[in-house]
Amino acid sequence: MKHVLVIDESPLFREYLRTKLAGNGIDASVAISGLDGIAKIRNLVPDLIVMDYHLSKERQTVFDVLKEKKKNPGTAKIPVIILAQRIDQKEIIELVPYNVKKVFTKPIKIDTLFATLTELLGVPFEVDETPSIIEAHVNDDIIFVEIAQGLNRDKLDLLRFKIIELIELYEIRVPKIIVMLSDIAFTFTDAPNLSKLLDTVLQSSRAKLRNVRVLTRDEFFKKFIAGQKDYEGIEVVSNLQYALDGLLSELDGTMEFGEKKAEIIGDRVLSAAQTGQPESMQLRFDAEKKSRHMSLEDVKDVAKNLKIAAVDDDFVIQELIKNTFQKVGTRVSTFSDGSEFLSAQRNETFDLVFLDLMMPRTDGFEVLTSLRNRGFDRPVIVLSAVTQRDTVIKAFQMGIKSYMVKPLKPDDLLKKTMEILRVNF
Repeated sequence: MKHVLVIDESPLFREYLRTKLAGNGIDASVAISGLDGIAKIRNLVPDLIVMDYHLSKERQTVFDVLKEKKKNPGTAKIPVIILAQRIDQKEIIELVPYNVKKVFTKPIKIDTLFATLTELLGVPFEVDETPSIIEAHVNDDIIFVEIAQGLNRDKLDLLRFKIIELIELYEIRVPKIIVMLSDIAFTFTDAPNLSKLLDTVLQSSRAKLRNVRVLTRDEFFKKFIAGQKDYEGIEVVSNLQYALDGLLSELDGTMEFGEKKAEIIGDRVLSAAQTGQPESMQLRFDAEKKSRHMSLEDVKDVAKNLKIAAVDDDFVIQELIKNTFQKVGTRVSTFSDGSEFLSAQRNETFDLVFLDLMMPRTDGFEVLTSLRNRGFDRPVIVLSAVTQRDTVIKAFQMGIKSYMVKPLKPDDLLKKTMEILRVNF
């Protein structure tokens, strides 16, 4: 039996990989840090090492581990797969002398990872190739699960861990779930996958049945769930207003409650993407009102090397973003107008952009149009006091990652950054 060692500081990601490897007949061990990894490489001598690139300096970095491995003749030739949230070409070149065979960026594409494992270990892996888009995110302490095209069992396994990750990040004590099924027509052959979907949502969130809504127009799904005692209490609806009813808490006046939010989201759910291309709908509406304290240590590893652009004509907002992220070692460049940012963006790469919509000269929509034309693929978070339906929908159609409503709080900015950039799953 082949033996793989997984070195990653995320307990959820370690467990995910260990489970997937074990399910395919691979003997898998895990290490919780670089220091732990060094010891286990020496003692276990695995056939393959899968390691996170962003290990903490305090407990031995990825290069500390690789150098120790190379020094030992018995372990020097062990192949390595590196997983990274962000890595540039120079950093990849630095890995070459250490028998690193492949570098993957998170979130991992499971089919390509398994193909590499098959190549390196000579062990075949079964991969579900069903087309499927699955996203999970949080608004107002409700977990939204968006599924389009179909149900892929491997992606449902990822969803299990993503839900757990979100619950931990937002410290959700009473999980409430809305599952939104878009562009999927089910038949009786889909019954096992429907059971897997519902079991995944319920087991990973531990939500009570009465706190789960499924938004769909599919008649088979309605009949399926009506005939299952295990799911009795889950409400199936075709109108988002009913799905939100009883789940959404009041929003302290910073965004219209109920009908307005339902109307905004409803226009993007249960129909094909307006561009005609498959896409993740990414309905990330952020009026996170229960602003729990987030430790700066929680976000240092994610944000310390980021380059952030804050594009807003309000000096107070610029300073708020700058002060929030400078505390975790992140460089923030501020711009008072869209044209200033667009000029700088031609010569500088930003990992994340906070963008105001309403600016006097070049507004946020003009910036979004220009970024799209340039092929800009980094996340953009819109910051605005404007919550009108047409404005929000237009911004999402132009590819924004999230929409945060002013006034802003530092914890909200940090949490949303963690959700978008800490992409284990």
